[in-house]
Amino acid sequence: MSDTQVAALDHTVQLTNLWLKKLVDQHRFSDRHEAYNALRAVLHALRDQLTVEQAVHLSAQLPMLVRGIYFENWHIGAERKRMRSIDDFTQQVANHLPPQFPRDPKATSRAVFDLLSQEIDPGLSEKLIDELPEVLRPLWLSVIER
Repeated sequence: MSDTQVAALDHTVQLTNLWLKKLVDQHRFSDRHEAYNALRAVLHALRDQLTVEQAVHLSAQLPMLVRGIYFENWHIGAERKRMRSIDDFTQQVANHLPPQFPRDPKATSRAVFDLLSQEIDPGLSEKLIDELPEVLRPLWLSVIER
């Protein structure tokens, strides 16, 4: 664990590690580094499908450290590229993953959506799903309906 002697920083490191541990334990990522890459890639692809308002609402639910990862390289005024299929979205996830990432981007997306469904406010989760492009909703809903 971290010992920054700043309670808020120590807390966010601890929360972030718990999120990564859940990905490792529940979705069989090989280690926290692999889980981090998955979380980062899916959050970036998801963020780029949301309006600015939706992206900010989601960020408020994330641990402070994850929020920083989420906003990394975000261009607030950039035009959103609407996905026309789940394959378009998972290709975007794959583009954010390191080369030779050992997992399928669709399974990676489902794992992160499952984590988000567990960790963020259920009302916000439902609202985000409802506001996603219609073709992407089944990807997130597939982890909720299990």
